[in-house]
Amino acid sequence: MDRTKIILLSVVLFPTLALAQSNEGNITNPSFSKAKKIMQKQIYTNAADMKTIYCGADFNADKYITLPAGFSTEVYKKRVKRWEAEHVVPAENFGRAFSEWRDGAAVCIDSKGKAFKGRKCAEKANKEYRLMQSDLYNLYPAIGAVNAARQNYNYVMLPKTASKDYRSFGSCNMLIDKKDHDAQPPERARGVIARTYMYFDAVYPKYKMSNQQRQLMTVWDKQYPVSRWECNRAEKIQKIQGNVNPILASRCKNI
Repeated sequence: MDRTKIILLSVVLFPTLALAQSNEGNITNPSFSKAKKIMQKQIYTNAADMKTIYCGADFNADKYITLPAGFSTEVYKKRVKRWEAEHVVPAENFGRAFSEWRDGAAVCIDSKGKAFKGRKCAEKANKEYRLMQSDLYNLYPAIGAVNAARQNYNYVMLPKTASKDYRSFGSCNMLIDKKDHDAQPPERARGVIARTYMYFDAVYPKYKMSNQQRQLMTVWDKQYPVSRWECNRAEKIQKIQGNVNPILASRCKNI
C-alpha cells in the first residue's frame, strides 16, 4: 500500500490522531459559554491547579475566589468574587481580522432594526471566529477585576520606575499602564502567556504576532520554561478539544 493510501486510511480510521498530527486550532467547540463550563468542570478540578493565571489566587469548584493577601483594586470591585475566563490572546486582537467585526454583516441586525458590528456580530455571523474565541488553550481563570482592567492591552515589560499611570492590585504583581494601554504580567504567568501566543500564531492563519510581540514572547518562553502543570493542562485540553498544541508538544517531551 502506498503512502497516500496509508494517510487516507489513517484519517478515516483514526480521525483524532490525524487531527493531532496537524497544526490546527480548535475545530470541535464553537461555544464560548460551553468552553467556560469545560474549564470549570473538566480542566480546573484539582485543588493544586485551581489558581488564577496572574495573581495565583485560589478558587473552589463553584468559581469563588480567595483573594491573595493584600489584594486591592479601585475599579471593577463587583468582579472580584468569581473567576472569569481570560483570553490571553485578546478576542479583539484576532477578532479584527474578521470583516464581521470591522464592518458588520447582513445577519447582524438587532430587534429594533439597527445594525451592529464588533465582537457580537463576529460571534453571531462567523463560525471560524467562534472557534477561535472558544479555544481552551487560550482561556485561563483570572480575577474578574484584573481581567477587566487588562482589556485587550498588549503584554510588555514596563519601565522599572513607578508611574502614576500604572494600575496595580496590591500583592498581585500585575501592572496595567492606563496611559499607553499596556500590561505587564507577574513572572508566574509570563512563560504560559508566551507559549499561548506562540500557539495561536502557529495554528490560526487569521492571527499573527507583531515583530515586537514575537521578540518578547520568545524571550519569556526561554526565561520561564514549561512546567509539568502546563503540560498536564495541555493533555486535558487535547483529549477534550481534539487538537494538539504544537508549541507545548515539543517542550513537554522531557517533562
